[in-house]
Amino acid sequence: MLDRLAQIELFSELNRKELKKLASFMTTVTPKAGRDLTTQGAVGREFMIIREGEASVRRNGRLIANLGPGDFFGELAVVAGVPRTATVTAETDLVVEVLNRREFSSLLDGNPALAKKILVGAVKRLHQIEEGVVR
Repeated sequence: MLDRLAQIELFSELNRKELKKLASFMTTVTPKAGRDLTTQGAVGREFMIIREGEASVRRNGRLIANLGPGDFFGELAVVAGVPRTATVTAETDLVVEVLNRREFSSLLDGNPALAKKILVGAVKRLHQIEEGVVR
């Protein structure tokens, strides 16, 4: 789990101890095939990492990506609470690690150094999105 978190741009500045702290705030959930994990336009409150299974990403009803183990989504929602930019649907039964915005905020409030590192990671991620490097 820590290795997956370290590979996510949002958390790329964190050291191993900080990644462990972050992981302790995550919850494992097991959505069934067919369930929408996010809905385009809805307010986002969770960040998710897929551990097992496959999901599809649709924007305006059009398939734009398929996700599998190690893929993640919702990082901007957990940082800024912005509306979802796409609908993500479980294509198979999934095992997903979830971090909700409230837990994330309490983690940051208790550790300003961690908050600064995550802010740097968020800016890098936004830059990649703007440059079209990631979906």
